[in-house]
Amino acid sequence: MTYFSRGSATDDISTADKRAALQVLRRPAEKVLLLPPDHTRLNSNAGELTGMLYEMFSPTAQVDIMPTIGTHSPMTANQLRMMYGAKIPLERFLVHDWRKKVRHVGTVPGKLIGEWSGGMLDYDVRVEISHQLFAGYDLILSVGQLVPHEVVGIANYTKNIMTGAGGPDSINKSHFLGAAFGMERIMGRIDTPVRRLFNYGIQTFLKDLPIVYVLTVMQSGQMRGLYIGDDDETFQTGARLSQQVNIDLLDRQLKKVLVYLDPHEFKSTWLGNKAIYRTRMAMADGGELIILAPGLKEFGEDPEIDRLIRKYGYRGTPATLAAVKANRELADNLSAAAHLIHGSSEGRFQIRYCPGAGMSADAIRSVGFEVGSLTDYPTDNYKDGYNSDGTFYISNPALGLWALKQQFL
Repeated sequence: MTYFSRGSATDDISTADKRAALQVLRRPAEKVLLLPPDHTRLNSNAGELTGMLYEMFSPTAQVDIMPTIGTHSPMTANQLRMMYGAKIPLERFLVHDWRKKVRHVGTVPGKLIGEWSGGMLDYDVRVEISHQLFAGYDLILSVGQLVPHEVVGIANYTKNIMTGAGGPDSINKSHFLGAAFGMERIMGRIDTPVRRLFNYGIQTFLKDLPIVYVLTVMQSGQMRGLYIGDDDETFQTGARLSQQVNIDLLDRQLKKVLVYLDPHEFKSTWLGNKAIYRTRMAMADGGELIILAPGLKEFGEDPEIDRLIRKYGYRGTPATLAAVKANRELADNLSAAAHLIHGSSEGRFQIRYCPGAGMSADAIRSVGFEVGSLTDYPTDNYKDGYNSDGTFYISNPALGLWALKQQFL
């Protein structure tokens, strides 16, 4: 059911409003688990909400916090403080080990995958979830932002459990399902094959866990929507608002796009390629996408995925599918293969990365990107959207999706 629902394109939900809304979650509980995103979702407002929830429950309950990092690197103490503030003791934070500390709770049959994907794939998917969720909690609160996403369509809700707190098979095969089905058919959509997979996995195999979702819709730093509940309607109501405020529908294709990656959020192409994912639908053939990445220091957040990206590169769908077929190591890491597909322009437009001191030009070229210089693009000269020199500037690609009107209308 939905416990709280508020939002509109003009709403501005204040700190006091958030604190009052979270009171619908107040109940007797001895153990509470919070599942917020990590610092790469800094703009989700999940950090502030997590602090409020800790403050609410910690006087009478044991409150553990496990950031749903998925395949991302574990958070440092500085990142924890940046995201969640200074009041929560660091010992309350747990680390999700997506490769080892998961439990197989059930299997989604390949027949369903085939139905959802239109016959493109038919493999079984093992639903693997962090052991921590089965540690006897009275309440599990999944906190996060609804925003267009390249794998599932709209981020969060059941995705936060199935991938953020998920294991190898759940992560790998869900990502590859999205890539095979086609990113352009998924981004910004509410009902997708990957969403059906996530919902089925949670609703079939985790229905006895006391999971409640706290979902935000953000725009330009303002909270436009807050939705709290444990059902599809809670998600869908918020997702419709996200579509309204987080998708920038354009009249014409973009020939030159400049994207800035905040070094506090983006240190890998695994994350930074949101600059590609979120603009690809709007890019013109023969166009140029320039990515300013001063904090870039690696390709994958996970050491093995980083190695695979360096080895196989962003070569497009045909080359990646051929590599999956020919190389067991890539077939065993399908999320990496999916990422290689997502991070390619498929030869339609040029991608130029401008790294800082943490990544060499040779390394950038080795994975299939062109290289540029940060000093050639002083961001103080640009405003978000169209600029007088014809450049379309985006200060943070994680905040939305840029597409053509005819692709959604």
